Amino acid sequence: MRKIGKNQLTAREILLDPILCLAFGFGSGLAKKAPGTCGTLIAVPIYLALVQADSMVYSVMTIVCSIVGIWICGIAADKLGEHDFGGIVWDEIAGYLITMWFVAFSWQNVVIGFILFRVFDIVKPWPIRWIDKKISGGFGIMFDDVIAGLFAGGILLAINSVFLVV
Repeated sequence: MRKIGKNQLTAREILLDPILCLAFGFGSGLAKKAPGTCGTLIAVPIYLALVQADSMVYSVMTIVCSIVGIWICGIAADKLGEHDFGGIVWDEIAGYLITMWFVAFSWQNVVIGFILFRVFDIVKPWPIRWIDKKISGGFGIMFDDVIAGLFAGGILLAINSVFLVV
């Protein structure tokens, strides 16, 4: 049985712990390969549900997801015994919601937003890489993905305005 984190938790322990289950994106972060991408994939149906509501509900839920994520990711890191463990993907969920925040719904935007967010989250251009290395705790885990989401969302908005992708 695979042990996860320095504190050697099992997948069962993670899924049965409400905070860890959220931090691991309802289990998507348990993927052996590309857990961040799997976590972002879980964000897509969450986005699809929230985009049905008005922009105020979407905004409030995105802000709540981001703020509560600081707490969720911090506790998860403590329980695992390591900072920013790859399986903690709540930050990817929040980052994708931020990417899509001010963008009109279209399937093209869903896909392009997904790709842009993953690129920024993986490549980590400045200041994302600096934030990832220098800021610790739940805030550090969340903040680099918030910035990646803002960058990806800004580029997606620019693409939409130039190419009228909607």
